Amino acid sequence: MSLQEEIKKAGEVLSQGGVILYPTDTIWGLGCDATNPRAVEKIYAIKKRAENKAMIVLLDNPGKLDLYVKDLPGLAWDLIEMSDKPLTIIYQTARNLAANLIAEDGSVAIRVSKEAFSQGLCRAFRKAIVSTSANISGLPAPACFRDISGEIVSAVDYVVNYRRNEPAGKLKPSSIISLGSGGEIKIIRP
Repeated sequence: MSLQEEIKKAGEVLSQGGVILYPTDTIWGLGCDATNPRAVEKIYAIKKRAENKAMIVLLDNPGKLDLYVKDLPGLAWDLIEMSDKPLTIIYQTARNLAANLIAEDGSVAIRVSKEAFSQGLCRAFRKAIVSTSANISGLPAPACFRDISGEIVSAVDYVVNYRRNEPAGKLKPSSIISLGSGGEIKIIRP
């Protein structure tokens, strides 16, 4: 299947409330419609993860941040533009997302993807997409597709065929920073 066909198929699964296993700008992830609480619940169940542990959301364009963040600090634009590697930013005032995706303090972690598949999927789906590592909670994140457990693969509704043969070590988790409403920056993961 071509990249566009994969994006179309994955988007159909997302729109039906399904969970996909897909390549992102960092590591392979589990994804769903970030506005659908039942789909988000499925990911927590697949990962065996406590629902009070928030997950990352992917967007294709920083212009969409206003849809999901109420008080967007102006510094966010500069941080996204200047970052030379994938950067996840925790924003303090989440909105328009599934309630079980938003942290107890009202924050949400969002990354703007620049990778072909995940960016194209976000663009085609026209909504935020959950992106959390494709592993059981507490176990190491997979370094490549081959490292993803059969339990995870069999639990999702669709496994994307794009980028499955990349070697281990190429993919790494994003940097994570927390951005306060007044522009304060706290580094969570360098």
